[in-house]
Amino acid sequence: MKDLFEKIYRDKGPLGKWAAQAEGYFVFPKLEGEISNRMKFQGKEVITWSINDYLGLANHPEVRKVDAEAAAQYGSAYPMGARMMSGHTDLHEQLQSELAEFVNKEAAYLLNFGYQGMVSTIDALVSKDDIIVYDVDAHACIIDGVRLHMGKRFTYKHNDVESLEKNLERATKMAEQTGGGILVISEGVFGMRGEQGRLKEIVALKEKFNFRLFVDDAHGFGTLGKTGAGAGEEQGVQDDIDVYFATFAKSMASTGAFIAADQEIIDYLKYNLRSQMFAKSLQMQLVVGALKRLDMLRTMPELKKNLWTIVDALQSGLKERGFDIGTTQSCVTPVYLKGSIPEAMALVKDLRENHGIFCSIVVYPVIPKGMILLRMIPTATHTLEDVRDTLDAFDAIRDRLVNGTYKRMSAALIAAMGE
Repeated sequence: MKDLFEKIYRDKGPLGKWAAQAEGYFVFPKLEGEISNRMKFQGKEVITWSINDYLGLANHPEVRKVDAEAAAQYGSAYPMGARMMSGHTDLHEQLQSELAEFVNKEAAYLLNFGYQGMVSTIDALVSKDDIIVYDVDAHACIIDGVRLHMGKRFTYKHNDVESLEKNLERATKMAEQTGGGILVISEGVFGMRGEQGRLKEIVALKEKFNFRLFVDDAHGFGTLGKTGAGAGEEQGVQDDIDVYFATFAKSMASTGAFIAADQEIIDYLKYNLRSQMFAKSLQMQLVVGALKRLDMLRTMPELKKNLWTIVDALQSGLKERGFDIGTTQSCVTPVYLKGSIPEAMALVKDLRENHGIFCSIVVYPVIPKGMILLRMIPTATHTLEDVRDTLDAFDAIRDRLVNGTYKRMSAALIAAMGE
């Protein structure tokens, strides 16, 4: 019999094998200073394009004041216990009510964490007789939730409505045999590519198929739609989303999440979400802080306006200079380049050390081999000067990538890895 850890000693995984070369710089980096458009990395100021603070609320003085006052009043422990036992308050109910109204749903329920809440919601919505159909590029939290499902599940090609329809035909035949139902899962905005889920086309399929739609709108909430209610509002189909999910970790610059749906659905979920039934309640200072942030989303449209000024300048500037940013329809700004993982390391080090630009690097296995994705998150705190400096830096690193500079720089690393 093998030692359980043998596989760990033998194979660190596609990313883990680079740990000695990458950790502390390319992965698990340490940004310092107040969350803003410019922070410190290894003692140097960098323009930060990797912070999910879309609306610039993380260090907004009004937010900081409310957060501090709530922490002083309640501490970090109150309320103690799970919501069902001893961790329920009027303010939790108030936040749920205001969130539901904001996203045009009958009711909402708070979640301690987005990832944990998504996994648990999927688990609660389906039984072994039900079938899940979900986008192949869905976020890891959706994939992990689907893994808990004891019944059948099918993936459809990313944002491919024809593929979805074919899989709905398969799912319908199977549901007729099992006596179950069908849950379709999409994202409102796909966080890696920036594309909106094709929610309008998915909803149109309800005329032909009997299914319920669950949408993860982590990146759409607060950034899309006339009021900021997200991708469903942007596409005019918010009422047709059966279960709506969003996190506080993006536009709200905090911790927590929520689901929203018809009252009867929420009543069912709050008694069946294992991650909430058996976990401590969302702390009061986070609830109070979320109430303040939500009020600012409602009453300060200039926050979203400022964000989109930067988004439009960055994305149009990249396209004008010939960069491939894919088909993003959101604030998420991907820049696609061709190169190996060692070349990507050399490129990113050049960006950070010589140009003062900090953005996330994404390589295989998240994207295909031979591709480099620089993922940028514009925020309302960025300036047009930040955009200009970044565009000039990207011109420079592209030239070095094309002329082989990074390939030569990475040769020693490749040799050391035995690649």
